[in-house]
Amino acid sequence: MKLSRPVSWFLLAFGVWSWIIWITFVKNLVKDGSGLAFDDGEPTAYFWVHLLLAVVSFVLGTVIGAIGLRGLRALSRTSRTS
Repeated sequence: MKLSRPVSWFLLAFGVWSWIIWITFVKNLVKDGSGLAFDDGEPTAYFWVHLLLAVVSFVLGTVIGAIGLRGLRALSRTSRTS
């Protein structure tokens, strides 16, 4: 399957955006002072669930971004050989 240039750029941008958003979220989660993420210094279920969501989002963002990057590289190779 061949991806168009706009779709490839969108997928790559989505991957980068996902990393930026979730890194910020994890930093805020670790610094949480409201008592949701930590209870007497111990991580709560809220913390573990949201950390799992962040890890899954990192993986999906990486995979989706890699697909976009591969699409752009394939388009670049195609345009050079034509």
